[in-house]
Amino acid sequence: MKKRRLGKSDLEVAAIGLGCMGMSSAYGPAADKGEMIKLIRAAYDLGVTHFDTAEAYGPFVNEELVGEALQPIRDKVTIATKFGFDIDLETGARRGGTNSRPEHIKQVADAALKRLRTDTIDLFYQHRVDPNVRIEDVAGAVKELIAEGKVKHFGMSEAAVQTIRRAHAVQPVTAVQSEYSLFYRGPEAELLPALGELGIGFVPFSPLGAGFLTGKIDENTKFDPTDFRNMVPRFTAEARKANMVLVDLVKNVAERKNATPAQIALAWLLAQKPWIVPIPGTTKPHRLEENLGAANVELNEADLKQIDEASSSMKLEGARLPEAVLKMTGL
Repeated sequence: MKKRRLGKSDLEVAAIGLGCMGMSSAYGPAADKGEMIKLIRAAYDLGVTHFDTAEAYGPFVNEELVGEALQPIRDKVTIATKFGFDIDLETGARRGGTNSRPEHIKQVADAALKRLRTDTIDLFYQHRVDPNVRIEDVAGAVKELIAEGKVKHFGMSEAAVQTIRRAHAVQPVTAVQSEYSLFYRGPEAELLPALGELGIGFVPFSPLGAGFLTGKIDENTKFDPTDFRNMVPRFTAEARKANMVLVDLVKNVAERKNATPAQIALAWLLAQKPWIVPIPGTTKPHRLEENLGAANVELNEADLKQIDEASSSMKLEGARLPEAVLKMTGL
């Protein structure tokens, strides 16, 4: 698979990474650990070199899974993990809210290193901005971890542009992670131009619109009771029915390009900027292969123009996240 450099940094990864969250949480019951270890290693065999996890996924169990799966090939891959939620480091109990106090960041880093079975974290994101801690202090704490060799690169997730600028002035930000897809194009207004200006890479999560852009979900789809999409306004049955116009557009392009809807959605992202590295997640080997096949789908100017013109006239129904979660992002 072709490689991409995240911004102006020296962090070079395969064009499509693997988001590992759904293997342990958010989309229903956790998948079988042994099968997920096989899947992560299969991803590497297929060319994936960048794997995304976080202490909050589980909590802790996803980092442990990723650490065990990648231990035999640790020197051939990059691992991204995250800090920033208020989680008891002993029990994994969620205390609610955020916690990016410098001393806590350093404790999270030490705990993550053990779970990931590694000496250094390639990319350490602040998972959500903490309104109670100056972002300069957060960046300073990560800068110290980089000086100690425990972290290689600093990242931010779901942060506003001015917050990114302030952090970047203290410790250069290598990558920003936020939701971005044909299903949610919010970053185009301010975030992408700022990242291009600053030389920061972009790692879109939910690049398939939490599965909606695959064409496998409609208004009749029933999610597991523990699936977070049950709480998302954009995934109510009414919203799904209304938003199928976008899926129909993607399907039409897919048929013409002899590709799948998921591949078109990912190829569209890759075509936006050369420093974008999406991280689709899956628990199924055939979906993994399908997603990675997007790297070989070429969308020309006419294709991109058709998608943009058709999608720009669509008014999608429902917010991308529950209101309480959106407030936490500050976006």
